[in-house]
Amino acid sequence: MTRDELWVCHLGTIPYLDAVALQEQVRERRQAEELPDTLLLLEHPPVYTHGRRSAAGELTLGAADCSRVHGIDVVDTDRGGRVTYHGPGQLVGYPIMAAPDVIAHLRAIESAIVAALDREGIVAHSRAAEGPDYTGVWVEDRKIASIGVHVSRGVSTHGFAVNVDLDLAPFSWVVACGLPDVAMTSLARELGVADLRHADRDSAAVHGGMTPRMACFRKRIAHAFCQAHGRRQRLVSPRRLDLDAPLPGTPSRRVAVAA
Repeated sequence: MTRDELWVCHLGTIPYLDAVALQEQVRERRQAEELPDTLLLLEHPPVYTHGRRSAAGELTLGAADCSRVHGIDVVDTDRGGRVTYHGPGQLVGYPIMAAPDVIAHLRAIESAIVAALDREGIVAHSRAAEGPDYTGVWVEDRKIASIGVHVSRGVSTHGFAVNVDLDLAPFSWVVACGLPDVAMTSLARELGVADLRHADRDSAAVHGGMTPRMACFRKRIAHAFCQAHGRRQRLVSPRRLDLDAPLPGTPSRRVAVAA
């Protein structure tokens, strides 16, 4: 196993619970020293997730109504943090890697996202000093990226979600990140091109199922993440990870767990 490499695997769009199963398998192999540190990059269909610090009332409609009214599943997770939303147009990254210091791990994730956004011309920053609810990345007082991790036997799962060109409305239907007055933003909105999101989606079929903006930012994140950890990037296919959970393009048989 080459310790100066960080494997990066692009997974496309994966249902949330299938992605959890993939992470668990990669974590087990990482703990057994069968795989190096690995970063999974993907998108999720619409889903709300509850972190370990979620409180009653943050899902303002309730799980049943979120599914019935908005068609958004609700899933309990073992990651840190509160309630958040994942959906198409949001880049999700799951670093499955040795993390002996969880605080340093969080700060490195923030640093990588800030660096990637800087390459897009967006000045972003961490607000971690203001408390755990402010973990993530912000543009002025607007939140552009959420972070929540879990560490088991020294290896991390879960990770970060950067709003690239997604519909931000679902964040307003919950108390996102446990902050009642939080203003969520996206790369597209900060660049003043949010109105092009649907046109970009129409062209996604010729860019591997994602918008050109997402494809470009995915490369920036992978590069910045490897730099933040002093590693060489090695792109690997899902098959290279030798997983038996559903891979992109296969039907999901998993059922969401309502909170």
